[in-house]
Amino acid sequence: MIDPSTGADGEDARIRVAVLGCSGSIGRQTLDVCRRHRDRVSVVALSVNSSTGELVAAAREFGVSHLAVADVTRSNDPILAEAPEGSLVDFGPEAVVRLASLPEVDVVVNALVGFAGMHSGYEALRAGKTLAYANKESIVCGGDLLMPLVRDGKLIPVDSEHSAIFQCLVGERHKDLSRIWLTCSGGPFFGRSRDELSSVTAAEALAHPTWKMGAKITIDCASLMNKGLEVIEAHHLFDVPVDRISVLVHRQSMIHSMVEFTDGVVKAQLGSSDMRAPIQYALSYPQRWEASVESVDWWSAGPLTFAEPDESTFGCLALAKEAGRTGGTLPCAMNAANEVANQAFRDGVCSFVDIERIVSRVMDGTAVERVETLSQLDDVDARARELARGILSEVCS
Repeated sequence: MIDPSTGADGEDARIRVAVLGCSGSIGRQTLDVCRRHRDRVSVVALSVNSSTGELVAAAREFGVSHLAVADVTRSNDPILAEAPEGSLVDFGPEAVVRLASLPEVDVVVNALVGFAGMHSGYEALRAGKTLAYANKESIVCGGDLLMPLVRDGKLIPVDSEHSAIFQCLVGERHKDLSRIWLTCSGGPFFGRSRDELSSVTAAEALAHPTWKMGAKITIDCASLMNKGLEVIEAHHLFDVPVDRISVLVHRQSMIHSMVEFTDGVVKAQLGSSDMRAPIQYALSYPQRWEASVESVDWWSAGPLTFAEPDESTFGCLALAKEAGRTGGTLPCAMNAANEVANQAFRDGVCSFVDIERIVSRVMDGTAVERVETLSQLDDVDARARELARGILSEVCS
């Protein structure tokens, strides 16, 4: 469990930050926060999957010497010759992982997408770094391995919901926590029937009503799988049973989550729908820096509404909660199946409702084991992906 009540304070030298996945949505917004707080933050390491142009541009702007490109096929990109003089560019997934434990890094911002980010998060925690992470899949799949490595104040969530919960728990006792209210926008298809969902397109699913995010997570938000992953994430982070984490549809995305205590008191964290706020808090904790986002005009904010999610229509949420209750390697298999199905839907290979069908069948075909090693999870992930692709071929043939 992470404990928000602890953490060193004081004005120290600039924080040395590694941004893994710097060309993605969270990565770019992290660099914007670093740009606004150059007096407090020094960017010392950057990685991308394949966007070498963005990597070089960021490296030149911030004077970064440690660079990694996960896609080894980009090693001969001409733009890499324009990297800062003396910089070291390394290639392959292992090169990204190595950045997480560099001696000159204080904070690792893990903005990698999907299961691929788990090894980097593990190495960052093992090396005693502060891990500011937006890679929820690493906790969903490997929480049993990662959480025992967490030292006080060394794991700070970047997801807006988990940052909100973390902030609401500052100064509180864990034994007084009764329930977590995990808010959810409901995505672009809120209120639609299952029949209506069968014909929606990827373009429609990518039109999120309040947040600007990468394609994979936006599709997950549309299916409510993202919220299911976040339930499992909150279960690990805050040591709360899955059934005491309630999803609450809040269309305006201004209440980022709430916590309820044994005496009935509820605390909520509110703010604009801008990821730079939780990113900045992850870097500044336990301090608070000048805002990188616009303040909300609460006089004109309008009414705030709430609803219960429809798990019978959006079955991915129910599947994720089932995986979270079961535990072991099932969340890893579920996540792998979802990543395959999510990509297939974006590629036009399957329908939106097929995502749930594929995930369900992979879960049914998974023999659940106790989580013991990262290599075991790698194997579970690979087997689940292979099974998902076979089901995909069958369902969509």
